[in-house]
Amino acid sequence: MSAAAVSAPHLVVVPVLLPMAAAAAMLLMGGASRAKAAVSVLAAAVGLAVAFALLARTLAGGEPGAVGVYLPSNWDVPFGIVLVADRLSAFMLAVTAVVGLAAVVFALGHWDRAGPHFHSLVQVQLMGLNGAFLTADAFNLFVFFEIALAASYALLLYGSGRARVGAGLHYLAINLVASSFFLIGVAVLYGITGTLNLADMAAKLPQVPPGDRGLLHAGAAILGLAFLAKAAMWPLNSWLAPAYAAAAPPVAALFVLLTKLGIYAALRTWSLLLSTEPGEPEAFGGAAIAYGGLATLAFGSLAMIGVQQLRRLAAYAVIVSSGTLLAAIGFAHAPLAGAAIYYLAVSTLATAALFLLAELVERSRSGAALASTPYDDEADAAPVYVAGPEARGEVASDEAPVGQPIPGTMAFLGLSFVACALLIAGLPPLSGFLAKFALLAAVLEAPSATMRAEGWTFFTLAIASGLAATVVLSRAGVRYFWAPQGRSLPTVRWNEGLPIGGLLLAAVALTVFAQPVLEYTRSAARGLFAPAPYVEAIMSAKPVPGPARQAPEGAR
Repeated sequence: MSAAAVSAPHLVVVPVLLPMAAAAAMLLMGGASRAKAAVSVLAAAVGLAVAFALLARTLAGGEPGAVGVYLPSNWDVPFGIVLVADRLSAFMLAVTAVVGLAAVVFALGHWDRAGPHFHSLVQVQLMGLNGAFLTADAFNLFVFFEIALAASYALLLYGSGRARVGAGLHYLAINLVASSFFLIGVAVLYGITGTLNLADMAAKLPQVPPGDRGLLHAGAAILGLAFLAKAAMWPLNSWLAPAYAAAAPPVAALFVLLTKLGIYAALRTWSLLLSTEPGEPEAFGGAAIAYGGLATLAFGSLAMIGVQQLRRLAAYAVIVSSGTLLAAIGFAHAPLAGAAIYYLAVSTLATAALFLLAELVERSRSGAALASTPYDDEADAAPVYVAGPEARGEVASDEAPVGQPIPGTMAFLGLSFVACALLIAGLPPLSGFLAKFALLAAVLEAPSATMRAEGWTFFTLAIASGLAATVVLSRAGVRYFWAPQGRSLPTVRWNEGLPIGGLLLAAVALTVFAQPVLEYTRSAARGLFAPAPYVEAIMSAKPVPGPARQAPEGAR
């Protein structure tokens, strides 16, 4: 470990072992749904505490490089599994833990009763996500990817229905093809470098003969294609909107993290393996990522305009977020990447909250309410807006009441929707505006070699996407909150409202503490584009020596 090493080294492996143990324990509980729910919520809450503990330790380290290297197999590097907690991985763990806890609590309303293994699958998916963020080994990155995806295949089908089955088959086929490319790319890179450890691979790149550079770039391109398909880059994202819109709301909130995992993997491997090649004027593949991100951003913005259903709108907001992140990453400019990491957290929280909120809003549209929790107060069951006396054929008078007070349930849903709209559109005063402002400021401050036509295109599309989101979300707000007449209010349980409020409060916290968080993400980005401390920390890690054997007395 480095000088800034985590003082409790075993803490690095807890985000992987904790959900795995929770999933295994729940599989042994049979049909005890309440006990499973309690175990799942407890595991998610402890995982959140562990993620923030790792985040605090990376902050205390004071260096953007690696701060904790853990060797689960206790083998010499580069052999065996290596887990690394640096600033970027710890930040991704914290975002995952917040969304994971919100999804688990929201599912307690009724979605966890759609099947006996819902909570087990959620914990398996969290284990795959956490492991992928922590691993420093290309093959184990593939393994953790597949663990998360295998759980997502089953979670997508929870709740049944023709739409889920059709979207699930499409989702399964695309991701299986992408996984095949992933494995082929890893095999090619292993054949060229003779190692699977990413740090060891980065150290050996200068030794690759010039004649093998083409094969190296081919392997990297195949691997990048797999990552970009999972990151929903256009035109590889046809699977996302149908799958995310058809999934159960807590599952869709978790799926937002899967898309960000593809972006993380592309950023980690590209910056580590390809941005430091000697003699290269630009990092290999940077232009492809930038242009693909711009195309994705434009596609997502245009697709949002024609969407009416709230869940599909949230799905296309995920695509817009992916396009923004990929375009920002492709410029290979550390300040822009730092702003993009901050934007990643904001957009993840906002779109996850919108997926959860969509179900509650659509309940009022369908007039459905959960019979188990009827309204006790007739005033609460009144519509939000009622027609005036003239519309009812009555004579208006000065004493007649004007309108009715908005019930608490609808006020909560309306304010939550406004907050989601502000965050996704990038409007003040919330962190969505600060993230967009940081991105645009970084583009303007970039050197002339970076700020070319692509930079101005990104600048324009980022503003246009915010305008498109503002129009679309305003239209949806009018449709769902202003225009309805005489609709019954949806029933909202505490465990459905609390996760939405928690995600939005986390976004507010990113607003209040924007400056220190941006400093943290910029430091993480500097560590990505100057990976020497990361590589050195991994390559210098040593196994823990076993107990010393003492010779018996008299044996000399």
